[in-house]
Amino acid sequence: MGSIHLFRNLPEVKAFAAGEYIFRKGEQGSTMFMIIEGDIELVVGRVVVETAHPGAFIGEMALIDDTARSASARAKDNARVFPIDLARFNSLVRETPSFALDLMQTLARRLRQTTAKIARAKA
Repeated sequence: MGSIHLFRNLPEVKAFAAGEYIFRKGEQGSTMFMIIEGDIELVVGRVVVETAHPGAFIGEMALIDDTARSASARAKDNARVFPIDLARFNSLVRETPSFALDLMQTLARRLRQTTAKIARAKA
């Protein structure tokens, strides 16, 4: 993802130790995150459904459709993330086209992966 350079050195970057949760399934979310360093596991129940890497977005659905978190996010190793609240999100979408494209690519990739998993499960 190309947007990582926009956030890497900003003071709002938050650090999480391995095993620490960034957010939990069912929580109401008002912030998404850009992963700056480390890997983040997206977990539903006890199942890791995806491991997100630096440059990826997590928690974006909370800003797009204003619903509870559909998964938990847990640092796989020491990680740094940049929080993006709704005001910053709206500003970035308007003023930084590469941010919006990166976000759409993330959503499209996750949808394709989910569709493929469903197809494999039915086969």
